[in-house]
Amino acid sequence: MATDVKNLILLLITALTVSVISAIGIHAQKPIPEKFVEDIHSYSNPQTVRVTNVDLDWTVLFDKKVLRGTATLSIKRNGTDADAPLILDTRDLNIEKAETSNDGKNFKATTFKLGAADKILGSSLTIELPADTKFARVFYSTSPNASGLQWLEPSQTAGKKQPFMFSQAQAIHARSFIPLQDSPQVRVTYSARVRTPKNLLAVMSAEGNSQASQRIGDYSFKMSKPIPPYLIAIAVGDLEFHPLGKRTGVYTEPSMIEKSAFELADTEKMVAATEKIYGAYRWGRYDLLVLPPSFPFGGMENPMLTFATPTILAGDKSLVSLVAHELAHSWSGNLVTNATWRDFWLNEGFTTYLERRIIEAVYGKPRREMEATLGRRSLEAEMLGMEPRDQILHVDLTGRDPDEGFTGVPYEKGALFLRHLEEIVGREKFDKFVRGYFDAHAFQSITTETFVDYLNKNLLAANPKISRSEVDEWIGKSGLPKNAPKPQSDAFAKVETQVNSWLKNDITASGIKTTGWTTQEWLHFLTQLPLSIGADRMAELDKAHNLTTRGNSEIAFQWLLMSIRNKYAPANARLEEFLTTIGRRKFVRPLFEELAKTPEGIKRANEIYAKARPGYHPITQASVDTILKRKATK
Repeated sequence: MATDVKNLILLLITALTVSVISAIGIHAQKPIPEKFVEDIHSYSNPQTVRVTNVDLDWTVLFDKKVLRGTATLSIKRNGTDADAPLILDTRDLNIEKAETSNDGKNFKATTFKLGAADKILGSSLTIELPADTKFARVFYSTSPNASGLQWLEPSQTAGKKQPFMFSQAQAIHARSFIPLQDSPQVRVTYSARVRTPKNLLAVMSAEGNSQASQRIGDYSFKMSKPIPPYLIAIAVGDLEFHPLGKRTGVYTEPSMIEKSAFELADTEKMVAATEKIYGAYRWGRYDLLVLPPSFPFGGMENPMLTFATPTILAGDKSLVSLVAHELAHSWSGNLVTNATWRDFWLNEGFTTYLERRIIEAVYGKPRREMEATLGRRSLEAEMLGMEPRDQILHVDLTGRDPDEGFTGVPYEKGALFLRHLEEIVGREKFDKFVRGYFDAHAFQSITTETFVDYLNKNLLAANPKISRSEVDEWIGKSGLPKNAPKPQSDAFAKVETQVNSWLKNDITASGIKTTGWTTQEWLHFLTQLPLSIGADRMAELDKAHNLTTRGNSEIAFQWLLMSIRNKYAPANARLEEFLTTIGRRKFVRPLFEELAKTPEGIKRANEIYAKARPGYHPITQASVDTILKRKATK
């Protein structure tokens, strides 16, 4: 009797299993439609027709300062509207013609329409598609003034002999050199064939940079993992390569290769340290490209090939936290990406938090705490003059350029939020949570709401010490919560003692014991001084410590900022030299803003800018233009 019951149960289970499998099989035939949120910074229609791959064929024309060629886009329909067109984002592109194909081989001309230009978004490009279209090809060339490209004359490079070109696509500048759906939620794979003058080398954020030794003027690249469009990157110039480890290396101009290799020697250690905490590095190689000084940012996390400013080459590895930051983006930003620019803090808050963890693993906790202390102080100083709406992590950018969201808030406030969570639940639990977050959303673009939902289910539910209202305050309200972490540094406490002694005239400037000070300690010293200490006291410090002639970019920047405030004339020549040879926006923008606070400063700012502007990247130019135009209208 028992055997018969068992057999009956087995038959029922088998039948039910077959039924379930059949049902699953039927439903598996129907593709699950992708979900896209509204992106106010894109014209594109991925919810109806989306681009999945971009195949580029470019000729780099230095004499005309343009890229000319084609972009062949693989597309798929997400909706039921078989007649829906493909809508792309462009900015100042010269569109020659458009074609479509259902097999990628036989292309036929189709009609297209370029929309009116918007000063922030550029122009929409609408391409009519036959119902069976799987590929669309656009023939075009870029503008010499493309916002995402910079063309340098030989005189603007380190070698002074060959021209140089590089891209910077974040946030919405990819559309200025590629017609595509320029939204970070529309992830694509890409390939490229790039033709250059034969004496120059092309490199991209993809596989194929191993062609460095060939110098054939015809290069091929492939990125097989889906990335947001802003991570498509190219550079062309007189470049050499130096290995740093089994999967790391650096590209730069020949005259800078040895200095760069020394400064970046710990890159392989950083990769290993990050993998130990957050899981495998999933991009193959991790190389860096040290660019000419006009590069507008500290670094850009282009996958497989981080672009970096030469201002990090301090000679003592004191500024390589930037490398840790860009490497961390291989997990937070590149692997898991903000779906829209309103969610930018998901990229940068996580990355800044990871950066500090990498620094701790490679250089020790005291170094991490110094940098975290400086980070919080810079955030507090920046927020003093910031509108409340911009102090919010989940910032509202309606009607605004997403570049306006690139403040210290998504970086430092975001990192403090994550550190706060770590301190409450403990490092072991938080590391497990972060690693699980990366695994669960790998190669996806997500919103803040998606993150909060994951946080609630995987961390808050088991930790009642963190309330949802507390999370909402961190993400949706301005300023810093009262319980925000306050990093502490013993080394900084010793520096502060000397600051106070000097201000009280208990010691002279030459009596300040600076032997062995790191860059971070020097920055702490300078930022602890009163805003107005007067030109005489500036002179005393300068005589004792040669601050005006310092080559370290971070120290030089802080000193020059103080020089403007205190009208310290001996630093004037150095200020002009700094502003006309370095285009990093982090340095350039605050210096011009400080100059523009007085009538004589505005006059001097315009004189310097007339010399400096031709060497600045379009992104930096736009920032300084806004500062000086705003002052001119007051």
